[in-house]
Amino acid sequence: MGDLESDFNLKVVLVNFKQCLNEEEEVLLDHYLAGWRGLVSRFLNSLGAIFSFISKDVTAKLQIMERLCSGPQREHYSSLQSMVAYEVGNQLVDLERRSQHPDSGCRTVLRLHRALRWLQLFLEGLRTSPEDARTAALCTDSYNASLAAYHPWIIRRAVTVAFCTLPTRKVFLEAMNVGSPERAVEMLGEALPFIERVYNVSQRLYAEHSLLNLP
Repeated sequence: MGDLESDFNLKVVLVNFKQCLNEEEEVLLDHYLAGWRGLVSRFLNSLGAIFSFISKDVTAKLQIMERLCSGPQREHYSSLQSMVAYEVGNQLVDLERRSQHPDSGCRTVLRLHRALRWLQLFLEGLRTSPEDARTAALCTDSYNASLAAYHPWIIRRAVTVAFCTLPTRKVFLEAMNVGSPERAVEMLGEALPFIERVYNVSQRLYAEHSLLNLP
């Protein structure tokens, strides 16, 4: 993992999220998962154990999706839209309680989707904040506006305390491996609209199928 982490480059994430949506605005899962691997497995893990509470969970979710995308029903997992149609149409999603299909693609991507919102908000905060901004405050605000609603109190408390040990804004920007902090801010300005677009398309799709609150 160390070599992968050192090779992280925000440009790779930008390319994957640019290619995530086709002309029909379908979310292509191969690019979606590749974008996530860049954001979490390389970028967040490279910043230390502080983000292990989310990176380990996301890595597990990526592994589930990779199995589905390469499995016997892989033709149904080319896009988020085809996956939802297949799983909902064949009653492969637990709508009320997690029992028969705890690792359905719909449920797994929903967890990634929620985490993507947190990461999008945090990166936007890094992009727009002044040089002396406290990353702990940026991360806490982003977490409270996204993932916190889905975590029990004890997790929320532990996470908020852990954020207090985050590195500086400059360290985060340098970890993006695109040059100066100023260049990283520019690159975030290019990448984040694509990430937000993917998030919004996914959000609409899940809302249309009443899947936003899967157990």
